[in-house]
Amino acid sequence: MISPGDLKKGITIELDGTPYQVLDYQHIKMGRGSAQIRLRLKDVKEGHIIERTFQASEKWPRARLDRRPVQFLYRDGESFHFMDQENYEQFELHESQVGDTSSYLVDGMTAEVLLYNDEPIGVELPLNVTLKVVETTPGFRGDTAQGGTKPATLETGLVVNVPLFVNEGDTIRVDTRDGSYIERV
Repeated sequence: MISPGDLKKGITIELDGTPYQVLDYQHIKMGRGSAQIRLRLKDVKEGHIIERTFQASEKWPRARLDRRPVQFLYRDGESFHFMDQENYEQFELHESQVGDTSSYLVDGMTAEVLLYNDEPIGVELPLNVTLKVVETTPGFRGDTAQGGTKPATLETGLVVNVPLFVNEGDTIRVDTRDGSYIERV
């Protein structure tokens, strides 16, 4: 069971038989009343976001999510096709299940699928991915007093701020947690 003191962003709890991921939480102390916890939760299966308020004494069961290595095969409209690397079965996830991770998916890359009751419900990426820069403006030395940045469009369509020395055709490493530039590869 997860108590309010154990709450962290990203942890998955179970409410009414549905797994929810904690996006944000606030501890609210009322003047005369008891303390409350306000949670902003994302339904892991459906993808919608809700806000709920609970008493600070409540506890929630931890949702049991299994992870399995998969390979991303291709995107077909709003469907993303994956192959399980253990049994080579193929399955697809809808765009709402993949969410923001779609900006980092490249054909052939490995990731982990999240399973709830043996049903695929989402994808978890590695901490950083390597992507190719397809479009950026040229940067000139002396443009700024400190190291400046410029926007660069990557092969997946993601736009990232990169240092001025990065050019089109370069391969860079991007942090999948916040979409920031890490290094040129």
